[in-house]
Amino acid sequence: MAAGLAQLVEVRTAASMEEAAKAARAAHEAQQASPLIQGLAAHVQKRWELAKQAKIAPEVRLLQCLRQRNGEYDPDKLAAIREMGGSEIFMMLTSTKCRGAASWLRDALLGTGTDKPWTLDSTPIPDLPSEVMQMAQQAMQQAIQMIVQNTGQPPTNDAVRAEWERMRDAAMRHLHDEAEKRVDRMEQKMEDQLMEGRFIPALTDFVDDIVTFPSAILKGPVPRKRKTLEWKGKGLVPVEKTVLEWERVDPFMAYPAPWASSPHDGFFIERHKLTREDVESMLGLDGYDEAALRTILANFGTSMTETLSVDSQVAVATDKSGSEAVRTQDVIDGLQLWDSVQGKLLTEWGMKGEVDKEKSYPCEVWKIGSVVVKAVLNYDPLGRKPYYTASYEKTPGSFWGRGVADLIRDCQAMCNAAARSLSNNMGISSGPQVGVNVSRLPPGEAISKMYPWKIWQFQNSDYQDASKPLDFFQPQSNAQELMAVFERFQTLADEYSGIPRYMTGENTPGAGRTASGLSMMISNASKSIKSVIFTIDQHVITPLLERLYQHNLRYAADPDLIGDINIVAKGAMSLVAKESAAVRRNEMLQLVLGSPVAQEIVGPLGAAELLRENARLLDVNVDKIVPSPEILQEKMRVAQEQAQQMQQQAMAMQQQALETQSGEKQMKVAQQQFDNNIKTKKLGLEQKKTAAQLLPDGSKAGGRQHNVFRNVATGKTG
Repeated sequence: MAAGLAQLVEVRTAASMEEAAKAARAAHEAQQASPLIQGLAAHVQKRWELAKQAKIAPEVRLLQCLRQRNGEYDPDKLAAIREMGGSEIFMMLTSTKCRGAASWLRDALLGTGTDKPWTLDSTPIPDLPSEVMQMAQQAMQQAIQMIVQNTGQPPTNDAVRAEWERMRDAAMRHLHDEAEKRVDRMEQKMEDQLMEGRFIPALTDFVDDIVTFPSAILKGPVPRKRKTLEWKGKGLVPVEKTVLEWERVDPFMAYPAPWASSPHDGFFIERHKLTREDVESMLGLDGYDEAALRTILANFGTSMTETLSVDSQVAVATDKSGSEAVRTQDVIDGLQLWDSVQGKLLTEWGMKGEVDKEKSYPCEVWKIGSVVVKAVLNYDPLGRKPYYTASYEKTPGSFWGRGVADLIRDCQAMCNAAARSLSNNMGISSGPQVGVNVSRLPPGEAISKMYPWKIWQFQNSDYQDASKPLDFFQPQSNAQELMAVFERFQTLADEYSGIPRYMTGENTPGAGRTASGLSMMISNASKSIKSVIFTIDQHVITPLLERLYQHNLRYAADPDLIGDINIVAKGAMSLVAKESAAVRRNEMLQLVLGSPVAQEIVGPLGAAELLRENARLLDVNVDKIVPSPEILQEKMRVAQEQAQQMQQQAMAMQQQALETQSGEKQMKVAQQQFDNNIKTKKLGLEQKKTAAQLLPDGSKAGGRQHNVFRNVATGKTG
C-alpha cells in the first residue's frame, strides 16, 4: 500500500516547496511589472480617480434618497431640529409611495403564476437557415418534373408562375410554422437560463432601486462558477459548473463617466466588495490570471481596501456597524473597468499583434489593490457592456434621473414640518399653562410639578403686589390648520409621484365609492406608471434578452434554436385588466362552443387554443388538460380515417341492399310475367273452347258431334 502511494504522490521537501513558491511569485511579479500590465493598471487608476470625483454630488442625492426611504433625517437637518428642540417625528410618506410604486411595477413586470415580463415572436417574414430554403427549391424542381412527366412537355410560364405562387404561399405557411417551433424552443431555453441565473430576484431588487434611487442598474449575463448538486448514480453529488447570472448593481457601487448618460456612452466602473469566496470563484474562469488571484488569496485583506467617505454613511444608513463594517479585513475592494482603449496606447504598453493605432478597442480590466487580475477585450462582438439602467423619471442627457424619493422630497419635508409642529402644538395645548408669581410663594415651595388635590402655599409680597400668585391660561391649538397643511402636501405627493393613495388601499371619497368610478381612477393613474414600465421594457428587458438570445446563437449547440426572432417586452401591456381579458376570452369560448356555425369556422384547433389560454390562467400543466396541437391533429386524423372507414362500410352495405332489392324486384317481375303468360294461355284456351261451341251464325252448337245434349225435363244443355 505504501509503495503504491509512493508511486502516486510526489515527495517534496519544505525547501523545494518554498523555492517553487518563490519562483511562482517571481513569475507573477515579472508579469505584473510588464509595460502592458503597468499601463493598464495606471489607466484603471486614472479612470477611477476621474469617476470618483464626478460622483460626489450624485452620492449626496443617493444618501438623501436612502435616508428618506428609511424615514431618517439628514445629519445636518437632525442637528437643526435638536437645536430647536421638540419632536423629531418623521412621516413615512416616501416609504409608502415607494412600496406602492414597487408593488405596481412588480404586478406589471412579474405578474403571477407562469407570467413573465417578456415573450419571443417570429418576424413577419422569418429568415430561416439556408437548408430550409434549399428544401423549398428542391420541392419546386420536383413539381416541375412531375408536370413534365404527366404532360410530356415543359410547363408554360403561366403554369410555372401559378405553381410558384402556390408553393410560395405554402412555403410561407411552412416558414411561419417552423419559425414558431424554433421560437418556442428558444423561449423555453432562455426562460430556463433566466430562472437558473436568478433573473427574477435581480429584477425584484431592480424595481426597489428604481423607485428609491435616481437610477437603477441591472447586470448580466455574467459567467460565474457555482457549486450545485446533481444526481449521479444513486445520490446527489456536488459539482462545479459555469452558469450565466444576472444581478442588481448597487447604485453606490456604480461609477459612470462624467459625461455619460448611459453605461454605453463612455467608460464605466463597478466597484466590488469581494470576499475570499468571491475571489476563489474566479479561479478557472476564462480571462482571469490564476497566478494573480492566488497571490491575492495569499495576501488577502492587506492593503486591498480603499475607504471612501460615503462608505461609513451608507453603513450607518443601512443599520450596519459603521467603522467596523467599513474597515473589516474580510472584504477587499475590486475595480472592474469597461472602457475603449486606443490602439496607440495598447501598442505603447507592449501589446503584440496587429493593432490599429487609430482605432479604439473595447476591453474589460479587473484590478484588485495594485494587481491586475483580468485584462481582456470585450467578449461582446458589438462592444456592449453588460449593464442596463433606467430611472423612474429620466433626466435628458444625465445618467442619474429622479426616483420617487426625489420627486416628493419637498412634499416629504413639508409633511415632516407640519407633523413636528402639530406634535409640538398638541403637547403645548393639551393642558393649561401656569404663570407663577414667585414673590408670593414661600421658600421651598415646588413649582415644577402640578397634580390633582395639590395644596399651594402663598405669602404676602414685600412689595404690596396684588397680582394672583398663580395664573392659569390655555394655549391655542392649531391642529386644524396644521392638518390641512399636511393633507395638502400629501395630496401633492400623489400628483408628483403618480401613485395615488387609493392604489395602496386607502379609502377615497367621491368617485372612488363605486366600482366603476374606482376603475376609471385606476385607469387614469396607470397612465403615469406606464411610462416607467415602457422605459424598463425598452432600456432593460429588451436589450437584456437580445443579448442572451445572441449569446445562445453564438454558443448553443442546438441548430434548431436558430431563427429570426423579435423580442417582445410586454410589461406595459400587462397593465390591462387581466380579469376583463379573461372574461372576454371566456365569452368567446362560450360563443364558439354554443354556435355550430362558429365551430365550423374556428374548428377543433381554434377551440382547443381558446381552452388552452383559459387553462393557463389556472396555473396548471396545460398539456395535461388540453392536448397539444400535434396530438389533437393526430386524433383528428384517426377520427377522419375511422369516419371514412365507416362511410365506406355504409356505402358497401347500401350497395348490397340495393343489389338485394334489385334481385327481389327482378324476381317479382319474372313471376308477374309468368303469371301473365299463364293467364294469357288460359284465356286463349277458353276463347277457343267458346268458339268451338258456337255455330257460324253465332248460335250455340248442339248434337252428338259436340257431345252436347239437352235435358227435355229441365231445358239445360250439357
